[in-house]
Formats: sequence, C-alpha cells, structure tokens
Amino acid sequence: MKAVIPAAGFGTRFLPATKSQPKEMLPVVDKPAIQYVVEEAVESGIDDILIITGRGKRAIEDHFDRAGELEHHLRESGHPELLGALEAITELADRGHIHYVRQKEPLGLGNAIACARMHVGREPFAVLLGDDIIDAPRPCTRQLLDIFEKEGCSVIAVERVPRERLGSYGVVAVEPSDGPLHEVRGLVEKPAPARAPSDLAVMGRYVLTPAVFGCLDRTAPGKHGEVQLTDALELLRKRERIVAVEFEGRRYDIGKKLDWLKATVELALKRQEFGDELVTHLGGLLEGMGRRAGWRDGGKGGGQEGRKAGRQEGRKAERGGSGAGMRRGRGGGRR
Repeated sequence: MKAVIPAAGFGTRFLPATKSQPKEMLPVVDKPAIQYVVEEAVESGIDDILIITGRGKRAIEDHFDRAGELEHHLRESGHPELLGALEAITELADRGHIHYVRQKEPLGLGNAIACARMHVGREPFAVLLGDDIIDAPRPCTRQLLDIFEKEGCSVIAVERVPRERLGSYGVVAVEPSDGPLHEVRGLVEKPAPARAPSDLAVMGRYVLTPAVFGCLDRTAPGKHGEVQLTDALELLRKRERIVAVEFEGRRYDIGKKLDWLKATVELALKRQEFGDELVTHLGGLLEGMGRRAGWRDGGKGGGQEGRKAGRQEGRKAERGGSGAGMRRGRGGGRR
C-alpha cells in the first residue's frame, strides 16, 4: 500500500525556530520528527511513500538522500556508530521508496492530500501527518491497516480529548460502542466545545479509499481559504462507510512546543544511553523545585513543614513517582 505524508505547512506555532527550518525537521532526541513518521510507515508494511512538501522544505529531501562526503568522512575518521545511523536513513528511504511532490500554495490539509491524486491512483492509501509522532507498541498505521483489511472501508484514528480542547481538532460523531472501533455518523472540523458531537478527536492517521479525491473536489474552502480533509471525509461518509478506531499509543503533536518538549523527554527516557542519568537529573530538578516551594510555604526562614514537603517531593521524583515518563524510562520502555 502507498502512504501520503503531508509536510507542507508553515509551522507558525514554532516560530522563530521554523523560520528557515521545517517543523517536521525539528529534532526529537537525535532524529527529526518526520523520520519517526517514515519509520512508522515502513514498519507498518508501507513500501511507497509520497511526502507533500512546499516552499522551504528542501531539508526534508536532503535528510532522506545520501550524504556521500559525510559518510566517507565518518568512515575514515573511525565513527562506525554515526556512520551506521546515516546508513539506516538510506535503508529507510530505500525501503519506503520515498517520492516528493510540492503543494503550490498552503491551502490546507485537504488540498495537500489532493496533490497525491496522480501518485495514488485508484488504490486505498494511508495518510500520516508529518508532525505527529505516535509512540506505540504496534505501529499506529499498522493498527489501522489491520482494521481496513477486515472492514473494507476508510479508517480514522481517534483519541478521547477533554471537551475544552476539542475546538483544536476534527471531531467524529459515532454510534455507541463498547470497544475501540466505532461507526462514524458525522465529522466536524474544530467545533465549539459545547457543540462537539463527542469527545473523540481525529489524530493524524488515516487509511482512505480513493473516493476521497472526488469528495475533495467538491469541498469548498473554509476559514483562511483552506480545504479541510475533515470536511471532505464528511462528504465521503455520506457515500460509503467510515469507521474510527481508538488506537493504542501515545501521540505527540510536534507543532506544539509543549508536546515537542514532552516527546523529547519521554522518548529520551526510553533510550538506554540516556534513561538512568536523565531520570536522576529530572529527579534532582524536581527535588529542588519542591524545596523552593517548601521554603516559600514555610515563610522567610524556611519552616519545618515546608522543608518536609520539599523533601517528600524530591524523594517521589527520585523514585520516578512524579511522572509516567520516568517510570517508563527506568523500565526501559512502556509496558
């Protein structure tokens, strides 16, 4: 199956860092965000990837291209581990058979998907947003493909979101269900929280039938002149069945600064070379914060109860009790 990875947006939420660097190339530990996305696609069995780029996105193409001079330098200077990391990127690009096409204007996610029409043809295809990393025991796209193969219809990845945040997402209306799979009965883009049809938000992974392209043609531009994929999917739903699945995994929206920070810390905690030392460092930071809070609460002289609270907070941090990410880091991975 083919996959489309839209990566043409401006990345305005991350300015000024994204003024001359694509947001998809922001490093998460030691890899750019989009490499995690391509890895997910390849690990899901995808062997034909089209990345939708735009102006100022050449760094994405350069990243997945070979760097012969750099490889030669690393080979001659005796850095086999770094050389291996570069060769792994080349192998990834070869396995994914990566192609590129430019979105001429930033006219929304729906317009970006429409740019893939000639490449996709009349086949079903996966869509993975280029700035969404999903850390999962089984690749999220593979989860969707398994459902597509069983149900024979378009599949959307969704996640339950607090109602006050629903205005930032596409939201689905569904038939009541006891499991993670839901029949979609409607879709709306960025509703007012009070008017949202459910708390199930669309989360950047899809498997779609080619009929979506005809729906994109009939989708009128919305706010800022952008064509929204969610609006096209609402048209598609009226023609054919769509299901939504609550996927297993942890999603990070790398276009948001706080999510990028969380991804960097939590994924680093799962790396053997960083985990223990990073847990100790973060524990020390939290202990210091607890002490300062305790001193403030205890008065100018640092009251006994305040200092006691600070020590307790510090001990919790050292045990990894102040966050699930620390517990995962010590265990070497999510259980």
